[in-house]
Parts: sequence; C-alpha cells; structure tokens
Amino acid sequence: MAYQHRDIDGNSIALPVGKVVCIGQNYQDHIAEMQSKTAPEALFFIKPATALCSFAPGFSIPSGRGAVHNETELAVLIGKTLKNASVDAVADAIWGYSLALDLTLREVQAELKKLGRPWEIAKGFDGACPVAGFVSKEKVAQPQQLAFQLQVNGETRQQGNTASMIRGINQLISEMSSHFTLQPGDIVLTGTPAGVGPLHCGDTLQLQLADLFIQTSRVI
Repeated sequence: MAYQHRDIDGNSIALPVGKVVCIGQNYQDHIAEMQSKTAPEALFFIKPATALCSFAPGFSIPSGRGAVHNETELAVLIGKTLKNASVDAVADAIWGYSLALDLTLREVQAELKKLGRPWEIAKGFDGACPVAGFVSKEKVAQPQQLAFQLQVNGETRQQGNTASMIRGINQLISEMSSHFTLQPGDIVLTGTPAGVGPLHCGDTLQLQLADLFIQTSRVI
C-alpha cells in the first residue's frame, strides 16, 4: 500500500507526500558513539518520497546488504512552504510531530564514507523511513522538551529528549530552508540519540513519544 500521511488515530492527513530532509549529528551522545566529530556546519541530506512507509503494523528491511541500523528521530510534518524562513516563521508552518526511523545500511555507508563518496544509497533506499502517526502541533505544548524511546524485543535500545538537540527544531528547519525549499507534505527528521544498532527480521518494535503515543510494529 502506498504511503500516506496519517495521524496517530489512523486518519488520513490532507497533505501530499513529499521528500524527507534530515540532519545528521544533532545529538552529542550519538556523535560520540559513532566516533565522529562536531562541525560548525549542519549535515543535511535528503531521503526521497519513495523511502517513506508506515511504521505500523510492520515494515521490511533489505536483505543481503549488510546491517540495517535503527535511528529513532522526532519527525516534523511541514504544512506550509518554507524558503529562507526565519526561526520565528517556522512554528506556523509545522503541521505536527511524530517519530520515524532513519534506517541506515551501516556497512554500505561506512564503505562509501571511506571512499569519500556520497552515501544516499545507504539512507534513501525504498522503505528507509518508517513513520508513525502524527500528532497535530496544537496537542504538543513543548516540542523542544519531548522524551522519546525505541524498544526492540521488549528492551529499551534508544531513548532521548528533544531538549538535548544541538540545533533546536525551529533553528534546524530554518537552516534547512535556506538550502532546500520545504513544501507542504515534506517531513523533517531532527537527528538521533545514541543507541543505534542492527534490526533483524522478526524483531518487535515499540516507539513512544512522551505521553502522546505508543505505537508497535515488527520487522517483516
């Protein structure tokens, strides 16, 4: 079934399906676990619309291409066009918030990095962005103070809080809009905390966003 933006109750959201614009290295603990370094310039990259799929009730991962890692991230659904937007203008353009997995072919990515080549094929493959249902912004009082977590097979693998972002939500979206016009229906991924690791067929997953929702899925 083709991906469609939906709210957490399963209702269709009247926005087109667009691209996914992501930021890497936005949590210090993840930078440390990847033995990477902070940089003054934001690391932005794009997943195509074909990478989007629904998190629940299940999603598939590639086989025969090495480890597929979870990266749990706050997802922001854009409701209005943003181009060279100020930080103050961003909040009005947001439809709502969810959680998504920035699935990554880790070994493919590492090899491409070693060669100094772009690594889109490690991040933008079909189904590389499972997304849970969205909560409208009116129901999210403090988006910059949201705890979230991923459990895999009943054990907590990732947990973070949006308060720990290096670049805050509105700031990073403002910066993104100076490079890429963000259009209604685009999704912004805001970075992952520590705890990335491999997923396997048959794994059961649970995403929780503060007290806003819990959603379960499995790797099929």
